[in-house]
Amino acid sequence: MVAQQPRSAGVDAVRAARALACFCAAMAAAGMSAANAAPTVPTAANLSRLSIEELAEIEISSVSKRPERLAEAAASVFVITADEIRRFGATTLAEALRLAPNLQVARVNAHSQAITARGFNNSSANKLLVMIDGRSVYTPLHAGVFWDAQDLVLADVERIEVISGPGGALWGANAVNGVINILTRSAADTAGTLVDAAAGTSDDLLTLRHGVRFGDGGGVRGYAKHVRGDNTERADGAELADDWERTQAGFRADWGWRQSAWTLQGDVHDGEARVPGQPDRDIGGANLLARWSGRFGDGSTLQVQGYIDHYSREQPGFFSEDLDTVDIDVQHQFTGGPRHEIVWGGGYREHHDSTSGGALLAFVPADRKLKLANVFAQDTIVLAEGLKLNLGVKFEHNSYTGWETQPNLRVAWRPNGQSLLWSAVSRAVRTPSRLDRDFFVFIDLAPPYSGTLLGGPDFVSEEVTAYEIGYRGQPTPSTSFSVTAFYNDYDRLRSVEPAGPDSFVLGNGVEGRTSGLEAWGRVQVHERWRLGAGVALLRQRFAFAPGSADPGSPSAGGNDPEWQFSLRSNHELPNDWTLDLGLRAVDALPNPSVPSRVAVDARLGWKVQRGVELSLAGFDLFDERHPEFGAAPGRSEIGRNVSLRLTWTL
Repeated sequence: MVAQQPRSAGVDAVRAARALACFCAAMAAAGMSAANAAPTVPTAANLSRLSIEELAEIEISSVSKRPERLAEAAASVFVITADEIRRFGATTLAEALRLAPNLQVARVNAHSQAITARGFNNSSANKLLVMIDGRSVYTPLHAGVFWDAQDLVLADVERIEVISGPGGALWGANAVNGVINILTRSAADTAGTLVDAAAGTSDDLLTLRHGVRFGDGGGVRGYAKHVRGDNTERADGAELADDWERTQAGFRADWGWRQSAWTLQGDVHDGEARVPGQPDRDIGGANLLARWSGRFGDGSTLQVQGYIDHYSREQPGFFSEDLDTVDIDVQHQFTGGPRHEIVWGGGYREHHDSTSGGALLAFVPADRKLKLANVFAQDTIVLAEGLKLNLGVKFEHNSYTGWETQPNLRVAWRPNGQSLLWSAVSRAVRTPSRLDRDFFVFIDLAPPYSGTLLGGPDFVSEEVTAYEIGYRGQPTPSTSFSVTAFYNDYDRLRSVEPAGPDSFVLGNGVEGRTSGLEAWGRVQVHERWRLGAGVALLRQRFAFAPGSADPGSPSAGGNDPEWQFSLRSNHELPNDWTLDLGLRAVDALPNPSVPSRVAVDARLGWKVQRGVELSLAGFDLFDERHPEFGAAPGRSEIGRNVSLRLTWTL
């Protein structure tokens, strides 16, 4: 890629060097300020609510579907904390995910995002499972996530657990390359009133939330959030009509009695966006979730969860969809003697998907009912002191391919209390979506596909066998790091096969291998200064399987950088000031070609008084605008954004 774009690479290298120099200079200046401050001066708040040691003690649930310490989780998992989200200054959920070094996040235009883990990125990436408080936001239309329809009050987020690597043995289909589990705070922890308002050069935000606490640990809160974004521009400076706005409201209630706990929560949202050259897009939806969990006298636990979800997307004359989902899930955890900890359960999900097409595309049949049933079990076995074996499997039945099996084996060894060495072998599948089976495009495609495109009636599940080895350590009380190497073997990936002289169908004619390295760490340089860094390396090799006649490229399923790097610095300054700096560097994308980019972000915050914070945040400060995804010359270029924000809690 460097040889193909020598001039662009040179410019990017100079830009990167300048950005890194400015970033380091700012960190050094702030670091000296923090170091010169008297250590006895009281701070309004700690650098983070959690120290490096406390971060290792965070209880997560995404790796084993049961609470376990982050330090003992045998997976490549990064936790985005509530304080990191606040100090980043993002206004939407999708932007907050840039904090995870094991995710690829790129803006396609003003309102669309391309987000994935370990490759295959595009605006409809389909190998990443995303959940919000246990509710899957996967769509059976294309097996991915519509990010313009997913948001919440970021101040209510307790943590975001980001796992890169397969999670199919516990979470099922589509947990192929990773899992994002977003968990919000209990209503009892958000009592009081929150007003969060931001005005920026590219977007605006207004959030209102009020909560009350009752009884012994119970509470209820309600909220409303409105966010809007401005148009983007092309490389020639022409403005693209892709501005958008979105309004969301909801509630959450938590209460308990004896050894039981209940949660009831729901949201409703409505939004619209302009799409260049097409009718305006309207999206909307609502969901309601209920969860009960109980602990029994023998220490076992049982959880029952159910939710209903309605989603609609309408673009008159082009495409529309109404999706209704009903889901119920049961999970039981118990110990089987001194050496076994067992989690098992099952669930059932039903989608009612109704679509209408236009002159360009349609889904046939227009309406379809899809059913998904599963049962899973996992046993964590203590082999010796500090050595555990994790065996898990999920059996899942879907409406397209019937039963699918997704096994998992993990070994974890803790030679001491500060380190963990782990390895895993997993199989996961991506089951067919409506796009794979029912999609019809009525216009001729661009070369080399000269003809129309149809869904493949014989399309089967894509599959991966993944091999991972990782190490997580805390060599000192103020330092922690994680490193993971992986090798993924993919089979039956999506291809476009000739079906006649003027038509093509979707098939399973691509196979491939990917390998890479993920590493990140945090260090408490000083009582008032914390640094964090992350890097992700990815190598991909794809080829057409024997018998495939696809005339295109086998790597057309995604557009991914070979490397990305991030660096963050968080300072507590005297007199209740905070300074947060971030650097993000991403390698060029191959096809369509997108230049490498370096972005520097900064946020300056001031706690005016108890419960009142004023902040000024800037994103992409040294670049007026740049593309992150898509093909030139019509693609969006993302511009610099500076935002003034007031957060008031009482």
